[in-house]
Amino acid sequence: MTQEQDKEIKKIAVMEDIYRENDRLAAETRDGLDRRNIFTVNIMGAPGAGKTSVLRGIIASMSDTPVAVIEGDIESDIDTKVLRELGINAFQINTGGACHLDAPMIQTRLADVQLSDNSILFIENIGNLVCPAEFQIGEHIKLLIVDATDGSDKPYKYPLAFEKADGIVLNKCDLKPYVDFDSAFFYKGVQALNRKAPVFEVSGKTGEGFPAVVAWLKERRACHK
Repeated sequence: MTQEQDKEIKKIAVMEDIYRENDRLAAETRDGLDRRNIFTVNIMGAPGAGKTSVLRGIIASMSDTPVAVIEGDIESDIDTKVLRELGINAFQINTGGACHLDAPMIQTRLADVQLSDNSILFIENIGNLVCPAEFQIGEHIKLLIVDATDGSDKPYKYPLAFEKADGIVLNKCDLKPYVDFDSAFFYKGVQALNRKAPVFEVSGKTGEGFPAVVAWLKERRACHK
């Protein structure tokens, strides 16, 4: 065995250990949330896709359901402050450089926050279409946010995020005519990767499309119960 081959084997072994321990902690967290009937949604998406705007639109249409939000960012707490000003129970995690949230971060944060039983917890992951899809964080479903202004090629460039998603929200649909968004190309890519995940077209600016997203979330929550 060459020195390079030995390094590669060690690297694979280390990564397997990291994923295994992360998945164990994620399952432990999910079990604890299950006992309190807290349905948890991992929100993934690229920077600028409008994750927080979509989250605000969803929550505005869920006035009959108690919700809380964990905001993940590399730095700053801008979105958390915005949500709190709207009366939303929001908490911050700053990774200090890491490109995704992981199960240990979520478990540590949950240890010192107040959540209501029988509620929905939204976890807004770091803006990234690669790393967040690789890590379980204790969620029940993954909701992927993409936007029309970023182009219709995202399923082809970032397949793992689309493969892992339980639901997909296409944001900024009011701008599709102005950015030459190729809907047929986009949906063909989604269907090739994931035929089970529904796609919802919304506009964080106009509020279009959110009732359908909320109805789906409530259905998934009811099925989980």
